Amino acid sequence: MSKDIAKKHNEDLKSSVRNVGKRVTQIIHFIGGEKRTFYGIDTTRIRQGQFTKLYQDDGTMILINDANVLCIEVFSEDDDLI
Repeated sequence: MSKDIAKKHNEDLKSSVRNVGKRVTQIIHFIGGEKRTFYGIDTTRIRQGQFTKLYQDDGTMILINDANVLCIEVFSEDDDLI
């Protein structure tokens, strides 16, 4: 895979989640009724590709298969917005 193609697949699309805050909590609702809550998501590091990559404050990377997601609730964790 060329560097240009690789860069495009890991492109920062400046997720609209950034409008909520730099650090957020996301509740992800999956097909089949499962819900998962993830805290401390750094919105400046969200990357979209075959899987959306989320990074938590502790460095944990979370991979989400978008095809299995119904909706996502997003809440700011930024102190200045509380």
